[in-house]
Amino acid sequence: MQKLLDMISEEVGQAFAAAGYDAALGRTTISNRPDLCEFQCNGAMTGAKQYRKAPFLIAEEVAVRLMAAPESVLASAEAVKPGFLNFRMKEEALAAYLNSERVCAKFGLPEPEKKQRIVLDYGGPNVAKPLHVGHLRSAVIGEALKRMGRYNGHEIIGDIHMGDWGLQMGLVITELRHRSPELPYFDESFAGEYPEEAPFTVSDLEEIYPAASARSKEDEAYYGEAMEATHLLQEKKRGYYALWQKIIEVSVADLRKNYAALDVDFDLWNGESAVNDIIPGMVERIRSAGCAYESNGALVIDVAEESDAKELPPCILLKSDGAALYTTTDLATIQDRMTTIMPDELLYVTDKRQELHFTQVFRAARKTGLVPEHVKLTHIGFGTVNGKDGKPFKTRQGGVMRLETLIADINEEMLKKIRSNEDIPEEEARRTAEQVALAALKYGDLSNQSSKDYIFDMDKFCSFEGDTGPYILYTMVRIKSILHRAAAEAPAAAEGAAGAEPGGASCDGTASCGTGIREAQSPAEKSLQITLARFGEVMQSAWEEKAPHRICSYIYGLSNEFNSFYHGTKILSEADREKRDGWLALLGLALGVLEACISVLGFEAPERM
Repeated sequence: MQKLLDMISEEVGQAFAAAGYDAALGRTTISNRPDLCEFQCNGAMTGAKQYRKAPFLIAEEVAVRLMAAPESVLASAEAVKPGFLNFRMKEEALAAYLNSERVCAKFGLPEPEKKQRIVLDYGGPNVAKPLHVGHLRSAVIGEALKRMGRYNGHEIIGDIHMGDWGLQMGLVITELRHRSPELPYFDESFAGEYPEEAPFTVSDLEEIYPAASARSKEDEAYYGEAMEATHLLQEKKRGYYALWQKIIEVSVADLRKNYAALDVDFDLWNGESAVNDIIPGMVERIRSAGCAYESNGALVIDVAEESDAKELPPCILLKSDGAALYTTTDLATIQDRMTTIMPDELLYVTDKRQELHFTQVFRAARKTGLVPEHVKLTHIGFGTVNGKDGKPFKTRQGGVMRLETLIADINEEMLKKIRSNEDIPEEEARRTAEQVALAALKYGDLSNQSSKDYIFDMDKFCSFEGDTGPYILYTMVRIKSILHRAAAEAPAAAEGAAGAEPGGASCDGTASCGTGIREAQSPAEKSLQITLARFGEVMQSAWEEKAPHRICSYIYGLSNEFNSFYHGTKILSEADREKRDGWLALLGLALGVLEACISVLGFEAPERM
């Protein structure tokens, strides 16, 4: 199904061409002055220099041709000095478009010309440590991008890419050996089966790692032990490797629980350890190809380019002691993904402070031939979550807040609000509170441009008014209530009007594919209809720009448009059955579009609030 703006732009372009100008000048956008017009085109301004003609004269010629077109979808086309074109759409053409959208799969969102296979690397937690507030954005943004890509018709493979290798593991093993030397994992002569149950809990690990890390900074001998333990683990010493597997087992179980609370999941639960065995071969190939050289004992790859505005340091492949770094495992992971998955793009979602790292890794991957030119490498860097003081979000005691604590706090805050509706039983109230709290948390994050820092404000995020997740859900619950009441009064009529499966059928994009939505009777209704007609354009452009905040902005505007229409329209009490059913069909489309959008953002609406 053709996008609304493309359809109008095509018609305007034909008018430009008929007047002797480039059809490309007909590109039309939504008006930034809705009090003056619904759509606008600045093509005459653009073409004035090329055609050496006053822009207003060009605009006048095009407007005349548009108004003379018998099948035009435009009700008016006006040339405005110094050369703008202002349009309003015919109500019947808009209704026909919506009736097509209403019954089309994904509301008419076109399938991509070429389906892409994309590996999305997000999450990135370290094992043996709890998830904290710093992990929120990677999970929430990454999950939204994964869902956006899939909704747009692409194959998206999400990988958590855990930090499960290196010195941190050596520190945990060393601390465990100091605390419990009697464990069979440290007995060189032990040849039996190791215990099925881990000798620690996730809570133990949360205390063990910080203690080990702190001690290693003060005790040189202890640090040396940890380095040796790391080396032995990477050599897969039997006891150490078995203990490491228990660390992974306990940590991943806790990670799964915490990510499930955010409704975040991954297709691959790989860590850095997954590519450990291919690192030696990769390093040797890079060295043999002359892409790396020794510098102060380390093995490095030059990644600087003449066009660089500032000096870019070499990418270190191996440290002077032969140890691998994050760059090494990232390059090995790229090699593994290119071999086993063969993606069209590798997309990384991390803190924007890692921009230099990914610039080095991407250039090194190109230079060493790990990635062919046609494969896209993309890093999306996000800002930090800050407290009201503008500094990184902390607990009241000044520590880094655990993610599960943050989730529990926002759930509790929302439960207080939901309980104010005494008609909702306690169990339903708790379930609803969790749904609304998740919307508050995710929308509060995603409504901000990813690259920018934002203030975590519990009171603002949980508000049922303004640009918030709860406001969006409250609007959806209001629509559901109207449709339920209509169905109870006249089931067959209401179901037919609202559409049994909005956005779920196939369609050829013509008006004959659906009936129900009628010509707008008021400016508020028409404004709502135009906003609904923009769904495909918004979903496609948001994905192309990797910008979840554009979907948030869209559904906030859509909710406002619906509420303006609702407050000015007596829907259920309307005596004219056709008019009433047309409004119910419009509400059914609005609900379907909102449901599709919030599903892509990673949350859902309850039946009541």
